[in-house]
Amino acid sequence: MHTEISIILFDNERAEERLKTLVMETQELASRVLRSVSICTKVEEAFRQAHVVIVLDDSTDQEVFSLEDCIRSRVPLCRLYGYLIEKNAHDSVRVIVGGKTFVNLKTVLLMRYAPNIAHNIIAVALGVEGEAKALLARKLKTTPAYIKDVIIWGNISGNNYVDLRKTRVYRYESAIWGPLPYSRPVLNLIFDSDWVKRESVAILKNLTATGKQFGGILAAHSIATTLKYWYHGSPPGEIVSLGVLSEGQFGIPEGIVFSMPVKFENGTWVVLTDLKDIEISEKIMTRMTSDLIQEKLVALGDVINFQPYQSGRKSSMYFDIAADEEKDLAMSDAVDFLGMIPQNMSEKPLNQESINDFEGKTVEPS
Repeated sequence: MHTEISIILFDNERAEERLKTLVMETQELASRVLRSVSICTKVEEAFRQAHVVIVLDDSTDQEVFSLEDCIRSRVPLCRLYGYLIEKNAHDSVRVIVGGKTFVNLKTVLLMRYAPNIAHNIIAVALGVEGEAKALLARKLKTTPAYIKDVIIWGNISGNNYVDLRKTRVYRYESAIWGPLPYSRPVLNLIFDSDWVKRESVAILKNLTATGKQFGGILAAHSIATTLKYWYHGSPPGEIVSLGVLSEGQFGIPEGIVFSMPVKFENGTWVVLTDLKDIEISEKIMTRMTSDLIQEKLVALGDVINFQPYQSGRKSSMYFDIAADEEKDLAMSDAVDFLGMIPQNMSEKPLNQESINDFEGKTVEPS
């Protein structure tokens, strides 16, 4: 299988020069499966016959005035992308949404504006899963590769839970030892102390800060792994976390993109609704869904002000960041990644005239 990469750029000369350098570096890697790399600078040609579309964060130096502005700024670009993907991409196109800000929101907006391929639009959660596995591996003095079935619930780039109730560690130095298929539940190993409650928040925040410098490797690995699973299936018996549109599974409100446990098989994904003993309390569910619902309402203009959910004391079974810290983190990341795009909230369908409106605008590549 050969790969053709097209980097999409809408009229930004400075970014185009950087991308030309990136194209040259990619070609010099001399990968045997890479056929060609190109840069697309015409809006109407974007996503032409694309089989895979990867949507990342937008970067800009524009000043951000409010969280609500950050949220609403996602709409015009997602509307444009949705229209162009449905119009130009291959019928079987697969869309992967990643990044560090508003990942769930961008995914649900793309589904809204590309309804014919909504089932083929997903949000990558393996980056958060990788951070959690690294934390556990450090504590257990093992490697993250031996830690399986960590479940990421909720908002991938915001209010989420890392659930260890199904997690297992392989080849762990303990009283129970056997071949690779045998393992021990992580809960039995570490939840006899308050380690998670005391240390997980600080360590995960440190990993997040480090990721601002070195997160590109983690993001690339997460996207590549998700794409591999999507085409070839996930390892049998293993749980994969993925942001998908809720249809009411696990008591999750319908109509929001929510990270939940899935498996990949036969070129698609299936939500693991048959898992036992993973019920989520109403309080925990409310904490996870409140912000996602409000993000969607603010983005679509149904709500003016974003009101973050004020959570109480955290459960020691999950890794959390306090609500006020989450909002600060969201604002900080939004300042870094807010796109310089027009603030037109019209819900009218896109057409050629709408596309022409974007000519001369600055939009970073995805």
